Amino acid sequence: MNHNASTSAPPRRIVLLGLAILGIGSAVFVVRRPLMMSAPMCMAGRWHGCFGTFNGVVLMTLVALPLAALVVWALAHVRRAAGVPSARAWRTSLAEVGMVHGTVPLVWLTMMPGAGPGVAPRRVSLVPLRDLVTMGPLGIVGNLLVFAALGFFAPMRFAALASVPRVLALGAGCSVLVETAQYVLWLDRVSSVDDVLVNAAGAVLAALASRRWWPTAAQAASDQARPTSAAAV
Repeated sequence: MNHNASTSAPPRRIVLLGLAILGIGSAVFVVRRPLMMSAPMCMAGRWHGCFGTFNGVVLMTLVALPLAALVVWALAHVRRAAGVPSARAWRTSLAEVGMVHGTVPLVWLTMMPGAGPGVAPRRVSLVPLRDLVTMGPLGIVGNLLVFAALGFFAPMRFAALASVPRVLALGAGCSVLVETAQYVLWLDRVSSVDDVLVNAAGAVLAALASRRWWPTAAQAASDQARPTSAAAV
């Protein structure tokens, strides 16, 4: 048996990072044509094409990825300078930026008005599971993704949220706020209980995917004690 084979194999995190980059690149390649339809409008300063259409919002989200990565690096650098262990500094910084960058664009899309804002009657659907049939596969996937980044990163950042019931409550609460805002602002969108259910389910599924990186109680206690000890010095 060759014992050097295991030591020469690339670390698992490098493999996962490579797969993530490959997945993002493949997704961008698939949707490159509709995204590029919004690029000329953005370049011409027609901001409705950037922030008022689905393709434009997705394009701006991708364009902002380098800036998000820079913010992650800056936050991690500050934390490492303050004495936070490197792995925890990077994880915390990535969680903070990730839950914002991955949630705000999708919430923005859900708040975009329909064809008759302020004119069409307000619509509310309070019967569970009735709207799932009309959502279709794309609608269900989209609703699962709305708070997926929040569910994935929030328990990594906040130890108080590191439990499935709390993530479920967080996802459901945020979704209720969005549905309520859609109704109050008269956006010609259906405020549906099924949206809340699917949004919350997406947050929980994403949280389960990040469970191995949730902070332990000991880590949370050490994070709280560090500022106190630093101030005492």
